[in-house]
Amino acid sequence: MFYPRRFPVVRHLTVIVLFCYFLISGTRAPAQTPATATPTQDAPAKADSTVKPEPAPAPSDKQEVSSHDAPTTFKVRVNLVLVRVVVRDAQGKVVSNLKKEDFQLFDTRKTQTISSFSMETPEMATASVLASPSTGAGYSSSNDAIGGKATVLPRRFVSMVFDDVHLSMEDTTFVRDSATRLFGALAASDRVSINTTSGQVTQEFTDDQELLKRALLGIVPRPLGAEGFHDCPDLSYYQADLIVNKNDSQALAVATEDAVQCAFNGNEQMASLAQNMATVAAQRAVIAGDNETQFAYRHIEDVARRLAGMPGQRVLVFVSPGFLQTTIQSEASEMVDRATRANIVINTIDARGLYASDVMGDIASPPQDSFRTTGYKGSYRVAQQMAQEDVLAQLADGTGGRFFHNRNDVDEAMREAAAAPAVSYLLGFSPQNLKIDGRYHTLKVTLTSKAKYNIQARHGYYAPKSISDPAEATKEEMREALFSQEEIRDLPVDLQTQFFRKDDTEARLSVLTRLDVKGMHFRKAEGRNNDNLTIFTGIFDENGNFVTGGEKTVQMRLLDTTYEKLSQSGLTVKSSFDVKPGTYMVRLVVRDSEGAQMAARNGAVVIPY
Repeated sequence: MFYPRRFPVVRHLTVIVLFCYFLISGTRAPAQTPATATPTQDAPAKADSTVKPEPAPAPSDKQEVSSHDAPTTFKVRVNLVLVRVVVRDAQGKVVSNLKKEDFQLFDTRKTQTISSFSMETPEMATASVLASPSTGAGYSSSNDAIGGKATVLPRRFVSMVFDDVHLSMEDTTFVRDSATRLFGALAASDRVSINTTSGQVTQEFTDDQELLKRALLGIVPRPLGAEGFHDCPDLSYYQADLIVNKNDSQALAVATEDAVQCAFNGNEQMASLAQNMATVAAQRAVIAGDNETQFAYRHIEDVARRLAGMPGQRVLVFVSPGFLQTTIQSEASEMVDRATRANIVINTIDARGLYASDVMGDIASPPQDSFRTTGYKGSYRVAQQMAQEDVLAQLADGTGGRFFHNRNDVDEAMREAAAAPAVSYLLGFSPQNLKIDGRYHTLKVTLTSKAKYNIQARHGYYAPKSISDPAEATKEEMREALFSQEEIRDLPVDLQTQFFRKDDTEARLSVLTRLDVKGMHFRKAEGRNNDNLTIFTGIFDENGNFVTGGEKTVQMRLLDTTYEKLSQSGLTVKSSFDVKPGTYMVRLVVRDSEGAQMAARNGAVVIPY
């Protein structure tokens, strides 16, 4: 789950604040049991929600159906770890039709019970929705098609993130040209955004190729540190990390020798002072490297949070030469976990293409190595170049994506990276005797058969450091479901949309949630049938951007006679929103407290100008 920490653009923060207001505050309508509403009865409030049982329950001294904004406590699964798995044969073709019993999952070498299993394809992440124009007096249902044709809404969202903090100018030009040629292969239902890890380039989701190409022109290297500056001694982030964080005596000795040469003209009697200089220089290099890594990573998180809020298939393409993840191991693992829950596939592209290890360093800014340390420093540079790939491999493997590296056909890599795997398997398990200590757990996925397949899955996860509140965890689960197109059918729920044109610029959009009471779990107490419903409604524009939404809690304390009536007619909850004419996607998520079941539905409506 993507919890906002900060947003680089003010408009992002505004949207999130407004959305959180709707979800947390809900509506302010008093508890009531109104009669069936008509178009002319809609009030001019920005958003409201009403409940209309059909028929209305008989009067009593205790209200049987009411709505209010108090949070509801749910039964939730805790500490569920999700593992996305992609299985390929010897030719690299994705293997389909595997079943739950074909997999074995190990947590720190201990066999785990796979509690949830699903096979997923890109098509399954796409919802087919219809929309309709007004009929009669301008009051219509979204279940009617326009001229018998479905409205085409965005179905795939691709966030391209270029790591301009670490990219060289040569690599930037290389990948920028390849990305330009990618846009011509996009489908009409695709939306693409372009972002950079420096935060200097932000192009929101669009299908306008000219806007995307102009955004690419703004991508240039933007390192945080001064280019061409060499400290004395001159230390790489990798060597400095060995000295400061790993207490590597050889790395310190090499840095000390460099300090003797650059600061004291080779006077070995100054070795003690040179060692102090080397230690201080290593600390400076680690701080600078950590800051650069954290800065870039936070912007990747921001983009991933934004992508998680798009209602459809989600792919993040990260283009980077890689970087050391010395200080972000747990954060990278958390990103894999949140991306998996949000159905985000992360594909990574090594911007260096097919490269040879650069033993002598950057020719444009040659390192200041002494003749005694050249060999050691060269080995450190090679090790760093290889270690930079780890973060790219981890993000791809853990989310079912692909890591494209050691290849110069970046054009083809871009096209492949913009797509999700043809088939992936989502395994879920609750770790046995999990300690809330934040420790790292290794994961391994195998097949019960002896077939020689290549299994791609995340390599581990970090245990939580604290126990989350069950009620808040459930709300977060519902928020995740809201920003998805996955249909969930645990509860018998139908969605309809209606609209009423106020004038040429304003309309009233109503979302009707109809529940089959017979399919719900009620708790009998004090002669009444008890259950609570929490309903989230989200309205998205034609580019998948969140427009408005609301949350409603419905309490049911039904007498047996009322329960029997509603079992025949159903229960309808109405939520209304003021919107402008346009094309909208409607997302509905419902969860009950007694059965701990959830339903999610999609709809669409076109309100003509």
